[in-house]
Amino acid sequence: MMTVNEISKLTGVSIRTLQYYDKIGLLKPTGYTESGYRLYDDTALEMLQQILLFKELEFPLKEIKEIISRPDFDRNKALKQQIELLTMKKEHLENLIDFARGIQFIGVKTMDFSVFDTKKIDEYAKQAKEQWGKTPEYKEFEQKSQKRSKEEDQEIMEKFMQLFADFGKVKESKPDSADVQSQVQKLKDYITENFYKCSNEILLSLGQMYASGGEFTTNIDRVGGTGTAEFTAEAIRIYCNKC
Repeated sequence: MMTVNEISKLTGVSIRTLQYYDKIGLLKPTGYTESGYRLYDDTALEMLQQILLFKELEFPLKEIKEIISRPDFDRNKALKQQIELLTMKKEHLENLIDFARGIQFIGVKTMDFSVFDTKKIDEYAKQAKEQWGKTPEYKEFEQKSQKRSKEEDQEIMEKFMQLFADFGKVKESKPDSADVQSQVQKLKDYITENFYKCSNEILLSLGQMYASGGEFTTNIDRVGGTGTAEFTAEAIRIYCNKC
C-alpha cells in the first residue's frame, strides 16, 4: 500500500488532483491510515493508469468515470487506442521539430502551415470516443445508471461480485456441470437486468476479459479465491458454445 504522497511522486499526479478524483468518485483510495491519510494498492494504481490513458484520448472526467465503471470495460482495447494516438502525436511532434530546425538553419522560404494540422489526431480521438460512447449497450447502461442512486449502484455491484463469490464456491466442480452452468445463466441474467442486454457474444467477451489479468481478475479472485476468474471464463465459454 502506498500513501497519497508516494503515489503523487511516483505518477506525477498532484496530491490535489488525487484528492479531487476521490471527491468525484473517479478513483477511491483502497483504505486509510490511522491518521486518516489515503492509501492505494496495485489495483488502484492500474485504475489510475486507465484514467490517465483516457485523459490522453481527451475524454472528460465524467465520461472516464462512466466507462471504467462498466462491467465490460476492455483494458486492452483502451491501451490499443492509446498506443495509436500516441504514435500519431509522435509523428506530429517529429514533423514540428523538423520544421523548426529548418527555420533555425536555413530560414523559411514559404509560408507552410501544414505541419501544424492536427485533424488526423482529432479525428482518431473522436472515433475512439464514439466507439465507447455510442454502442447500444453503453446507451442502455447509461440510461439505467442515471436512474439509480449511489447507494443503489453500490448494492448492485456488491450483488454482482457475490455472483463471482458463488462461482468460487463451486470451482472444484466441472465447469460443464449443471450447477455451474446454472450459475453462468444467473450471471448473464443479472447483467441484462442491471446493466445492458447481455448476448452470448458479449458474455463470451466478458469471460475472456475476466481471465485476462489485471483489475477484473484480481477482484474476482479476491472474492472467490485464486483461480475463480479462469474457472468462470471456462464455464462461460462452455455455456456460449452450447447455446
